[in-house]
Amino acid sequence: MNNDNIFLVVKAAVAAAIGAFGAAFGWLGWLVLAWVVCMVLDYVTGTVAAMRTGEWSSAVARSGIFHKVGMVVVIIVAALADCVISVMLEQLPLVLPFEYTVLITPVILIWYIFTELGSVAENAVKMGASVPAPLISILKAGKQAAEAVLPDVDDTTSTQDKGSSE
Repeated sequence: MNNDNIFLVVKAAVAAAIGAFGAAFGWLGWLVLAWVVCMVLDYVTGTVAAMRTGEWSSAVARSGIFHKVGMVVVIIVAALADCVISVMLEQLPLVLPFEYTVLITPVILIWYIFTELGSVAENAVKMGASVPAPLISILKAGKQAAEAVLPDVDDTTSTQDKGSSE
């Protein structure tokens, strides 16, 4: 192989990998990937910000990891709920004007992405950067738009309130 073409080979490999990922996972896969990148970015910037201010603590770092694991669990629950709804709609004699594939999972992912991006912006401020107010407004609006998609359900019957371990 000619060394003059190494850049072309790397470009082709990256394009092939991106194409394969997109073909395999579609737009939802890209949303999951963006969320994972945001979680990593939030954890890294939070660690750097805490180190800069002298507030880094392994207990707080561990708590952050547990929080991220909890978010993964919520996404799994949302994906399972989407699967159950999809199967249910296939079995019921309802005629919908569209095919239901997913709704809950992408909305929750988008909500988490905007939440993580807001946290990254807060961490940037702690590291000494100025964050433009319009960016904060856009992140807040994105999070609120995701919240507005799903109905607000009364959570007074949550398992925490009932004290059960269902």
